[in-house]
Amino acid sequence: MRISIRHRTVYGYSEPAHHSVQYLRVTPRDSAWQEVRDWRLAAPGALAPWTDHFGNRCHTLTVTGPVEEIVIEAVGTVETAEAGGVLPFEASDLPLGVYARTTGLTRADDGLRAFAERHRAALDDDRVAGLHALMRGVAGALRYDEDASHAHATAAEALAEGAGDYPDHAHVFIAACRHLGLAARYVGGYLASGGGAHRVRGHGWAEAAVPDLGWVGFDPANGRAATEDYLRIAVGFDSADAAAVRGIRRDGGEESTTVEIEIEELATQQQ
Repeated sequence: MRISIRHRTVYGYSEPAHHSVQYLRVTPRDSAWQEVRDWRLAAPGALAPWTDHFGNRCHTLTVTGPVEEIVIEAVGTVETAEAGGVLPFEASDLPLGVYARTTGLTRADDGLRAFAERHRAALDDDRVAGLHALMRGVAGALRYDEDASHAHATAAEALAEGAGDYPDHAHVFIAACRHLGLAARYVGGYLASGGGAHRVRGHGWAEAAVPDLGWVGFDPANGRAATEDYLRIAVGFDSADAAAVRGIRRDGGEESTTVEIEIEELATQQQ
């Protein structure tokens, strides 16, 4: 599937901002089942490329100002292929053990540990089938609600509330895996939903490591495994590591943020 993306982020300031440093993770990289055909990143300042320890393609944007608006735009086309949600392990991957350690957003409490334990037997019997059952369990335990989440909600809080946005679903899945001793990570990107060009939100899902197979993608918010509809941008221990834009600034007064993402599935040219 050929997917076209336009991701535009606008920061507005009530007063001139004199210095801003933003860390951007809005550039995809090639993998076993996605190929970047073209990608352009535009921003009003110096862009320094680098690769983080997860292998994500990153840029540091430095704007000296004074400015009252910063516009960051990523535009490109990516070809994806169907692989059953399985991404083979790569030699450059971090050791799997680091993905079994908890983080602030994936910290388990008694309720989450009890939820995870209900899936232990199925996971011990058949790892892949058990992970699918865990994904369905998360989808059943959390009502999808874009307004139920907030930037610092933990997996345990989302599960206790019984509602959450897509990061909450992924965090609960990851936290349950880690409690059970399994390596799991967060993936940030986009989900194509068919049709012509249309507006979407960013998306996030989870991957669990399956020995002798690879990273297997699960989207508890939609109750489905990752397919060619999923375009990967960045991975991390949790959603904070895969955030599209994070940064700091000096001055600027009150800040407003507008994010517009347009996605379109393009016809794949026949050879």
